[in-house]
Amino acid sequence: MEPVVTHVPNEKENDRAIKGRGTSEAAWQSTDQLSTLPEVEPETLVPVGARAVIVAPHPDDEILGTGGLLARLSDLGRKVLIIAVTDGTASHPDSPEWPAARLAATRPQETRDALQRLRMRHVALVRLHLPDGGGEIFESDLSRALEAHLEPGDVVFGTWRYDGHPDHESVGRAVTAVAAALDLPFVEVPVWTWHWATPDDSRVPWSRARRIVLDEATLARKVHALKAFRSQIEADGSTGRDAILPEHVLERLTRPYEVVLI
Repeated sequence: MEPVVTHVPNEKENDRAIKGRGTSEAAWQSTDQLSTLPEVEPETLVPVGARAVIVAPHPDDEILGTGGLLARLSDLGRKVLIIAVTDGTASHPDSPEWPAARLAATRPQETRDALQRLRMRHVALVRLHLPDGGGEIFESDLSRALEAHLEPGDVVFGTWRYDGHPDHESVGRAVTAVAAALDLPFVEVPVWTWHWATPDDSRVPWSRARRIVLDEATLARKVHALKAFRSQIEADGSTGRDAILPEHVLERLTRPYEVVLI
């Protein structure tokens, strides 16, 4: 997820910056903006015979953005392919406790543990090992990889093109372009949007937003899966930095529904 980034490249103004604590979940819940979004069922998003392809910029993004959806799709017997773009080695800069080599070994294992906690069936995982923080640098390589792995009948999910993190936005742009070229449906997933946006924010395409409602058991599976990412949810004792995913961030991403843009 990589919240160390505090700028968005190629923007005239830094209006989607990831800094501070962001918009609180209490602020989001103080209005009916999210609770009144139209609902969409997983079986509608991914019909019988289709495969869901989740393109995750970093290990944990697939669970943060679509963990509940993944659990529901598994229960429906849908096939799932997760394309892990990076290994998340830039999450702890200059950390003696979490050097890049340790992160490269640990974070992919955390994803595997998380998928087991979700009780996923019919899931395949492809790792591209592109540079974490590469953003536009890896965009062309990602596009070529997507062309090689996507198939007719796929429904592709990726982070929103304007999510605020350069890697998330590069993934969104690459997947949008490749899915369009292959005539495949693409569903965008906001992750960092809930940090910088506000309930009345006109930059968010609310007309495209839909809720995937999670029952209590499904939400519990998602929360259990997120606890597998110990490198991200525990403070760094060697630097004194807070967790990469502190409670106020997780609160925004463990609602009883997930929001997608269709």
